[in-house]
Amino acid sequence: MRASEIRQLIRMKPVERDATRRRLSACHDIADLRATGRRLTPRPVFDYVDGGADEELSLAANAAAFRRWRFRPRTLVNVSEADTSAAFLGSVAPLPLALAPTGYTRMMHPGGEIAAARAAARHGLPYTLSTMATTAIEDLAAAVSPRPASPGRPPGGGTDLWFQLYILRDGGLNKELVDRAAAAKYRVLVVTVDCFVTGHRTRDRRNGLVIPPALTARTLADIAGKPGYWVRMLRSDPIGFANFAGHSAVTIEGTGALFNPAITWDDIADLRSRWPGRLIIKGPLGPADAARAVSAGADGVQLSNHGGRQLDRTVPPADTIAPVREAVGPDVTVIVDSGIRHGSDIAVALALGADGCAVGRAYLYGLMAGGEAGVDKALDILAGQFKRTMQLLGVRAVAELRSAG
Repeated sequence: MRASEIRQLIRMKPVERDATRRRLSACHDIADLRATGRRLTPRPVFDYVDGGADEELSLAANAAAFRRWRFRPRTLVNVSEADTSAAFLGSVAPLPLALAPTGYTRMMHPGGEIAAARAAARHGLPYTLSTMATTAIEDLAAAVSPRPASPGRPPGGGTDLWFQLYILRDGGLNKELVDRAAAAKYRVLVVTVDCFVTGHRTRDRRNGLVIPPALTARTLADIAGKPGYWVRMLRSDPIGFANFAGHSAVTIEGTGALFNPAITWDDIADLRSRWPGRLIIKGPLGPADAARAVSAGADGVQLSNHGGRQLDRTVPPADTIAPVREAVGPDVTVIVDSGIRHGSDIAVALALGADGCAVGRAYLYGLMAGGEAGVDKALDILAGQFKRTMQLLGVRAVAELRSAG
């Protein structure tokens, strides 16, 4: 055999010189991104993302609730041009998916909220900024250019920005945050109603998690084990709660004192009268509360148990989709989060009656694994899995998935 023929048989794959791209190329599902992020990130930071409340029973049950379902596919259907796009809350997205709000995001990677929002923009997906973000409302809007609603056509020319609000004890601060989001052209207000008292996150307590990070004996020991993480952090701006700039200093230990444990449905009605855009209530877990949210003026509900981070032993949101849909009817937007780790989970949610899903941990694992490129990878993975699931089911459009149940 000639040398040229041997070379053709061997065909060595070019070596990827960029370390981030090399890492991400070896990640084929969200579990791979999780494992990579865990390897690169200090334990307290990883556990903040990965952990749940108390015994973490809800955390485990959330994912299991999606995995319990089994598909019955149709065969011999032309799915060569399966369309994964979906309309919800006044826009059409290429995928029935939004990026959920996450707090302290720059702690996972200096790119933080801006990196995640830019990745969302490239995929045409909404990004939700948290009240407890490490990037201010206005700074994120300036970095990614919010876009207006675009009914009937795929998004483009900016990012579909949503703002998540915790109802705080300081009523004036609530109004200020809502008005700032409206002025910055955020299109949807997501009001979280399951966090009026902070859940007990055992891993965070055991790890002694402190935000902003402080130099301690444990931190110094961690620097030796995760040097890349700490080099990035030391080169970036200090981490803080950016939406509270100008107010008294806020730390993770003091966040519980910010939340208002006396909130009622009257507070939702007040917000509805103040907010000019779409309104979502995040946290209902049953038909009665979902219907009450609609009566209070909400355009939709986000079924959520905070990813298992608040009250442990709660019903998994996936199990509430069908009864909530029956209670609120076909015209109210129903989004579900908590436990989504695979594109097939999105298919399950839609078949049960949801309009779309939201993910938090899934893209944070990507952020820890590779910054903005890692979030891109997470969204690529979910999009590919969802489309493949639709095709293997013999479903050509999201509407068919919903109608088939």
